[in-house]
Amino acid sequence: MFEVKIQAANSPHVGLWNLFSGILLVALGLMVWFNPMASLMALSLYIGVGLILAGIGYVAVSLDFASGWHMFVGIIDIILGIIFVANLGVTAATLPIFLALWILAIGAAQLVSSYRLKKFMLPWQLSMVLGLAGIIFGFLMLTYPGIGAIAISTILGLYIVLFGVLAIMEYIYFRRAVK
Repeated sequence: MFEVKIQAANSPHVGLWNLFSGILLVALGLMVWFNPMASLMALSLYIGVGLILAGIGYVAVSLDFASGWHMFVGIIDIILGIIFVANLGVTAATLPIFLALWILAIGAAQLVSSYRLKKFMLPWQLSMVLGLAGIIFGFLMLTYPGIGAIAISTILGLYIVLFGVLAIMEYIYFRRAVK
């Protein structure tokens, strides 16, 4: 019913790009994995710049829609972004705490959601388990923020390595598809 064409397999540039980016991503992932503080500093910079750009977007939208709330959120985002970028060390040190609070909030929301699902006789067990796991993980990160920092960089590094391995595997696949 569906026909999928692999046009990229005919292009040697795509295959080489996958190999090159895969090797770079594996190297970057290992660097992130083994340098947690530097990784948190970089992540803090990216979050700060992201907040500034999001804030500019909110301010622009507020001008189009004459929305005071969008303007307020935009200004807050810009201020937080500038604070994050100007104080990378402090931001990196507090990032696990912010993440822990976020995980706690999501865990609590999952618990409430599981109760509502159960009330409507829908599958609720997984939502409850994930909510409890989030709350436990969030409290552990609040209690041990240093371990939370290592967990963040370990998970991020592992993800980047796996993404690099995927790109290398795509290179190998494209090479076999061409032959």
